[in-house]
Amino acid sequence: MRIIAGTFRSRPLQAPAGLATRPSSDRLRETLFNVLAPRIEGARFLDLYAGSGAVGLEALSRGAEQVMFVERAPTALKVLQTNLEKLGVKAGFSLHAGGVREYLRRSQGEAREFDLVFLDPPYDAADEYERTLGSLGESRLLANGAAVIAEHRRKERLPDVYGLLSRTRLLEQGDAALSFYSIAEIASKA
Repeated sequence: MRIIAGTFRSRPLQAPAGLATRPSSDRLRETLFNVLAPRIEGARFLDLYAGSGAVGLEALSRGAEQVMFVERAPTALKVLQTNLEKLGVKAGFSLHAGGVREYLRRSQGEAREFDLVFLDPPYDAADEYERTLGSLGESRLLANGAAVIAEHRRKERLPDVYGLLSRTRLLEQGDAALSFYSIAEIASKA
């Protein structure tokens, strides 16, 4: 696993041992950031279920202004912190060492206005997609025109609508898929 492009291009990343955390593949991250390229410079990026931090670190490498990592697993947190240290990242990020549900509940009244949100819960935790995408659509965390991207199993289709979020694009690659969502009112104007 490595950073694909930007400031930290080709720098290796660690991944947690075992099967509890499944990092996004280099190829899938490359596809994701090819789509996000016009939007990443100066973006406020929320990396939910961050694991090793590979997606959020890729965003920082490509010019995101701020990345918020949310991860609760102690092993993954340790690897994420090691990756930040090895890359020499000292600014431009925040880390919430707790669960996504807790983070979203605590942030409900805040207007953080993230431009891009990526979530990659454990594939077997299907209810996490429902809860997280539903909460995001009803929160003040999304900036006007924000994109929410969910990585999931290709064979398991996510619904087209979660509350105010509507799917605008679906990309499939290997066994994985990326579903892109935005607020319905914004999606209808595009």
